[in-house]
Amino acid sequence: MYPDGNVMFDIAPIFIGVIFVIVIVAIMFSAAKGVTEWSQNNQSPKLNVAARVLAKRTNVRGGGETRAYSEYYVTFEVESGDRMELKVKDTEYGMLAEGDQGELSFQGSRYLGFIRGRADVHIQS
Repeated sequence: MYPDGNVMFDIAPIFIGVIFVIVIVAIMFSAAKGVTEWSQNNQSPKLNVAARVLAKRTNVRGGGETRAYSEYYVTFEVESGDRMELKVKDTEYGMLAEGDQGELSFQGSRYLGFIRGRADVHIQS
């Protein structure tokens, strides 16, 4: 089939090209997803609702030979009983405790703030 025995020289460029295209498509997909979420958040109304902090979690990426990145998430329950998990900054994450009640401000999936202990806010447990 290949009389000169150089199969690798024929296959390697194709393989590298395919990997390159896959990486570029993944980057473009990720960027498009981020822009779409950003646009949807901007078109959503800013809401202030009574809410309770249900749970907190972190997601650590990287580590080992590379730098580790932490993402912080808080799950809130609103008056209607609906729950939503929002990504928050590390400083906000540290200030919130499970069971806190107050007023949650958000826009789409974007966390804007939480005011703890408002007297007029009560969520049933």
